[in-house]
Amino acid sequence: MLPGAALAALALASVLAPAPAAAKSTDRNEPMTLDADDSDCNQAQANSRCIFNGSVVITQGTLDIRAARAEIVQRNGEIDQVILTGKQATMKQQMDDGTAMNARADRIVYEPKKEILTLTGNYQVESPRGSNSGQRMVYNMASGQMQSGGDGSRVRTVIQPRAQSQAPAKKEAD
Repeated sequence: MLPGAALAALALASVLAPAPAAAKSTDRNEPMTLDADDSDCNQAQANSRCIFNGSVVITQGTLDIRAARAEIVQRNGEIDQVILTGKQATMKQQMDDGTAMNARADRIVYEPKKEILTLTGNYQVESPRGSNSGQRMVYNMASGQMQSGGDGSRVRTVIQPRAQSQAPAKKEAD
């Protein structure tokens, strides 16, 4: 079974910029399409790998993932890891609030059982709320804990100002 819910959760977790929003919830109910130059899958085993190579495009609703290679690892019949690689693997998705999220990295690893997402190699996550970039980020989807840097590299976070909900008050004429 291919990881429709796992990849949608991957995109949800990628909304790591400050003040995250929820990925488009209806995307999980849409069919998932995986296109690649070639694939090598063994679905008959409980422990298996499914590898898609060459211009990989994964779409599900508003979720759009592009990578040079996608590897899906199953253990005991369940998805253990989804590994996306390339220069760079990219993910785009519309959020429930109508805004867009964009993420990219040389390597993106999602571990659904642990609810951990790791972006490595010149990662960047952008949304209207802000951005975060660096060399390595580990995001715990269950706790919301995000760890970046600590390996001698720099991390940059940009938080956009909160949008004004009302127009400025007009000055009274004398």
